[in-house]
Amino acid sequence: MTNFPIVTPAHKPSIGMMILEADTPHPQTASRKGSFAQILHRHFAVAGEAHTPPLSVVSNNVFLIPSQGGRVPKFSDFAQSHAVLITGSMHDAHGDDPWILELLGVLREVWTKRPDVRFSGVCFGHQILCRLLGSEVAPSPSQDWELGHCRVELNGIGKRLFRTEEGEVFLHQMHQDHVVAAPEPGREGGLVEEGTRVEVWGYSEHTAVQGVYIPGRLFTTQAHLAFDEGMVRRQIDMRVEMGSIEDVEGADVAAETAGLEHDRDVVAAAILRFFHGEDDGGV
Repeated sequence: MTNFPIVTPAHKPSIGMMILEADTPHPQTASRKGSFAQILHRHFAVAGEAHTPPLSVVSNNVFLIPSQGGRVPKFSDFAQSHAVLITGSMHDAHGDDPWILELLGVLREVWTKRPDVRFSGVCFGHQILCRLLGSEVAPSPSQDWELGHCRVELNGIGKRLFRTEEGEVFLHQMHQDHVVAAPEPGREGGLVEEGTRVEVWGYSEHTAVQGVYIPGRLFTTQAHLAFDEGMVRRQIDMRVEMGSIEDVEGADVAAETAGLEHDRDVVAAAILRFFHGEDDGGV
């Protein structure tokens, strides 16, 4: 697979981000919508148009998986990047595949040497960034999946980040692994310095850490903000066919929720504001 830039004309203030793509979509999704990076780029571009004032989004895609023609970027590849987004993946964020270990290595270098870079991650991306910062990532103790349209309860910081008075958002989920606990500041050998503010912004019945926020540095989400109805159904079907989801009846029930209204635009807008430097002011 060839790496390629995805560019929106910069006729307005712009957000530049590097999208690290850790998987490929279902073939039908790819034929209709392109890669995960292209899908996410378009989603953030819509959020940018809705922003006041409008923002253009300039993104550069690096496909990560070497066995499929990808590569893990070097530190020098981040020279022009101030925002990094890591996509979801079928791969385990707690695994020791060589490319995952190499990815952790370069992310550690960027985190320590480039304090100006802001990081976000979706599902696998959320988990790999939390692992980077010292969290344990593991399968759900019950071994079940969080699938389809799910309620995520928001705490105070979640409401601030999403600019809502509602106590919940509804998002599409597709994961069995989870972040056991948020990164701890000051942990020996960790990257989060003592005194750093680390927040979990939401939780669900299945997953206690639905996203982590560190002002000016990190904003992650376990849920898939760019999934639409067709993508949810196809991704579930693909996992059932592969045997990774064994509860076929539960998967069918989750697939039926794919068309329900959800808050993906709210999450995209919040992450875009974060990339733009519009945090919650550290309050």
